[in-house]
Parts: sequence; structure tokens; C-alpha cells
Amino acid sequence: MTTTAHPSTAPAAASAGTHASALKFITCGSVDDGKSTLIGRLLVDSKAVLQDHLAGVQRQGETDLALLTDGLSAEREQGITIDVAYRYFATESRKFIIGDAPGHEQYTRNMVTAASSADAAVVLVDATKLDWQNPDLALLPQTRRHSLLVHLLRVHSLVFAVNKLDAVADPALAFAHISAALAKFAEAAGIAVRATVPVSALKGWNVVDAHAGWCGYNGPALLDVLEQLPNTPTDTGLPLGFPVQWVEKFSSSSDTSQGRRVFWGRVAAGSVAPGTAVQVFPSGQSATVAQVLDHARRPTGVDAGQSAGIILDREVDVSRGDWILAAPTVAATAEDDFDTPASVPAWPASRELLTTVAWMDDEPLVAGRVYWALHGHRWVKAKVKRVVHRLDINTLAEEAATQLEPNAIGHVELLLQEPLPAAPFKQARVLGSLILVDTASHKTAGAVLVN
Repeated sequence: MTTTAHPSTAPAAASAGTHASALKFITCGSVDDGKSTLIGRLLVDSKAVLQDHLAGVQRQGETDLALLTDGLSAEREQGITIDVAYRYFATESRKFIIGDAPGHEQYTRNMVTAASSADAAVVLVDATKLDWQNPDLALLPQTRRHSLLVHLLRVHSLVFAVNKLDAVADPALAFAHISAALAKFAEAAGIAVRATVPVSALKGWNVVDAHAGWCGYNGPALLDVLEQLPNTPTDTGLPLGFPVQWVEKFSSSSDTSQGRRVFWGRVAAGSVAPGTAVQVFPSGQSATVAQVLDHARRPTGVDAGQSAGIILDREVDVSRGDWILAAPTVAATAEDDFDTPASVPAWPASRELLTTVAWMDDEPLVAGRVYWALHGHRWVKAKVKRVVHRLDINTLAEEAATQLEPNAIGHVELLLQEPLPAAPFKQARVLGSLILVDTASHKTAGAVLVN
């Protein structure tokens, strides 16, 4: 069997040494599927581990690859991954940043955190845990949950790696049945899969070096697939959205032809350059961008995804948590039209949001509860107006529900104390995402995607 999909898109930046071409990916899946071992194999076989580091992960004369990422003492004692561990390595053609996400249900919040900034996800599937002889086999709940979360978080590329096929009696039959089950699930969920690769993380087959013909598969090895995956495209083709993170004052300057403060942050959507007409949220004050500084304080234009410092043409009251947005556009009105507003905001603000929530708190989400909501760098109170329904991760059906239990996913109506310029997550990744924080414990309670 060949790969179910093979990426043909080259990395956005051709040069291997550029920051833009670095691929940030996570490994996820169920408990003990071999995620940490797979990353260890990638690091060892790509010669990214020093000999003294390898010597430190020897157990009874054998190298325990999982210990290369499981660095917490509790992880080494229990043999599980608890928190996300990041590792870095490079090949001749690409740089990589790997996040090893935990597989246990109670650490789903850590997996969501890692996935929210990833370009790609490798979902591992343990062949030995499945009824691989059955053509209609059922996938593990965590395989489904993590795949759905990756899809909901707009991770650009998803790759399935079917692991431990060296430990089953008929690897070719097992891979045929498991890959068919994965394809069926992905199609029903609307998930685009870049590739499905049979691997043995323990032996290194099809991880860095291809093991031709094994499991009836003659496609590229996992590392070859990763080298060809594109970076997540930034939301540049949209109106400007810029959350202010820090205000730098230089009021001692004698130049009064422009504002004397720099507003620093990361461009969430669109791009900003001198001359851009903007409006400050929530004050509604208008101004023009006089100067834009990049992360190295060089004057230039800056696109979405990059850090910038904005200097306006006049003094405007802007604080941390405010948004600098593209100026409203003039609405087309007829002479006898008295209802149409004079202008249309680039990012309309709203107090009522229809959202998809990945619930991560130990206490269930119920209607009437109030949380802190963080949007960009702005904090507002948010009340749970209604739990619309819960998503069954096994059937993908929408079920009527009055609450969301820990690690559940569902649709929820939120009522905000103040309006926010929130956009659909499918349109703008940063403007369409919030987190909910418990007002008493200050724990992150839920990841919110605006519908």
C-alpha cells in the first residue's frame, strides 16, 4: 500500500537556514503509542544527539529513546509523558522544532497548548492495541480526540504514523486495515491527511530511513514527509489586527510630528506599514501609522505572524490589551437610506459569541458560570449563556448537553461583559481564539474557538 497522500508543496522558504522554513510539529496520540520513542529515533538517526547525552539515557545496557524527551523526574519514574517537551534538530534541507505532547486524557490541556502554535501534527497509532485483523476495527478514543483537536486548532498538516507494526504477526494486513480505518474516520470528520506511514520507532524503520516494501508500503519515510510539509500560512490577506502587548514611552523626544510612544506586539492579521489608517479598540480613536519597527527596531512594513512596534502620527491613548485595527470602510448608502451606518468596522465587535470549546478544567462547564476570557492581551468577564451540544468523539455526532465534562468538546454560547473584535477562527486564527480562566483558581479552564 502506498501513502494515502503525499505532500508536493515545498517549504515556503527555500533556504534551509531561515527561520521561516523551520517546521514546528507535535507528536500526539494515545498513551504508550511510542511518541517519545519516535522523537528519540528522529533525533538519534538524524545525528542530533551528542554521545554524552546518549550515554545518559542507557537502561540495562540499552538506549531508552523515550528518555531523550521525557525529562521530568515523574515522567522517568512512571514511564509516561506529562508535560510538553520541545526538542530541536535539523537536516540538510530543513530545521525542526518538535513538541512531544502527552497522551493521557488528564493532560489534554497540555496537548492543546502545543497544538495551538504547530505547523503540523504526527498522530501515532499503536497497531498492537487495535483489533488489526478486523477490517472494521475501532480506533482508540485518544486517537480520535487528538485528531479532532488538531483539526479544530487549524493545524495545517496532519500525518498518521502507524507504529509497532514490527510486533504484529501480519504487518501488511494490519497496516491495510488500520490505514483504511484512519482514512474513513478522517473523511467523516472532514480532516485532510497529508500521509499515512507505517513505522517502527523502536527499530527505526520508515522513520528516518525508508524500509522499502515493508507492510506493502513503498512511499517516503516519515522524515521525508516532514521535510516537504509547508509552514502554516499567515493571515496576511485580511484587514490589520494588532493586539498591543507593551507600550514603550520615549516622551523625552523633542519630535512632535508624531506620537512619542511605541506600541509593541505581534501582528495577528493583515499587515502594517507607514501610512496605514487605523482605529484603536475600544476607544474608537482614529490615527495613521507614522512608523513601523520590526523586532530589531529597523523601520519596515510587517506582516501577520511577525512582531512589530507601531508609532502613530499623533498622541492617542493606547494601553496594553487594546487593539490597533484597520480603519473602518465607508459604507455605500443610497440617498434615502437612513438605516445604513456611515462606516463598516474592519473587525466588528460583539458581546455574544457562538464558540467551540475544548474543556480542560476538572470541574464541568455549566450554564451560568462566569470566567475570565483572554482575547489577544485583553481580559474581560465571560458568562456561559448556554451549552448547545457536545461532540461525541467516537461517532462525531452532536449530542444535546447541559454541561461539558473534562476533555470534552462542544458548542457553547458566551456572553461577554464588554464587546470584543472577535472573528471566526477559520478566518483569523488569533482574532478567533480565546482562553477561559477560572476566576478563583486562575487555572486555564478552556480553549475557545469562535464560530
